[in-house]
This record gives sequence, structure tokens and C-alpha cells, in this order.
Amino acid sequence: MSNCIFCKIVSGDIPSDKVLENDKFIAFHDLNPKAPVHILVIPKEHFQSFHEIPAETMKNMTPFIQEVAIKMGVEKSGYRLITNIGENGGQEVGHIHFHLFGGTKLKWEHLTDSDPKNLF
Repeated sequence: MSNCIFCKIVSGDIPSDKVLENDKFIAFHDLNPKAPVHILVIPKEHFQSFHEIPAETMKNMTPFIQEVAIKMGVEKSGYRLITNIGENGGQEVGHIHFHLFGGTKLKWEHLTDSDPKNLF
């Protein structure tokens, strides 16, 4: 059995507040939301990160993510979709996942009107 927390969610060993699920993907509410809408979207098959996911899986994941946005009511108002890749990219769970944020005007404070020299 995998020690991956997202694999345990997929298997049902750890409960989640599911938004949408099909045979290949699952979307669920983040336990520590950073926006009024904060959904995690993952493939059921384990891939470490975006750098490893096959193009065919991403092709199938795209309409699933779009369906999640519709179900959460943010497809017209707008949303942000983020995946972190590796340690320097901020990836905390070693299973590819996308954060879908929405439900408010989202800020990007660390990149807005800031001097890049102050970021590094």
C-alpha cells in the first residue's frame, strides 16, 4: 500500500469532501482553503508531478477540471489553476495535483508591483 496521502484518498482509506469523481480523476475540497473555492484535482493514477504526467492523461484531465469549475460556479467569474512542481516549486505532496481557486477576486501579491530583485 502506498504512503501517498492522495493515493489513500483515491482508495477510500482517507475520507474527502468530494466535488466530482470519475474512473480516472477525483476532485475534493482542500482541508486548508486559501480562497472561498479551493479544490484539489488529481488523477487516480499516481504520478509524482506535472513533469512526469503523460500528455494523454492531461488531455483527459482538462475537461474534468473544466467540469469542476462549472460545478463550483466559477467558470464565468474566473478561477486560478496551479500545480507546484518539485521542492523549489512548492510541491508538498508527491502526487500531481492542481489547486483550483476561485469565488473571489484573487490576488498575486508576490508578483504584483514588486521589484523582482526583492523576491530572491
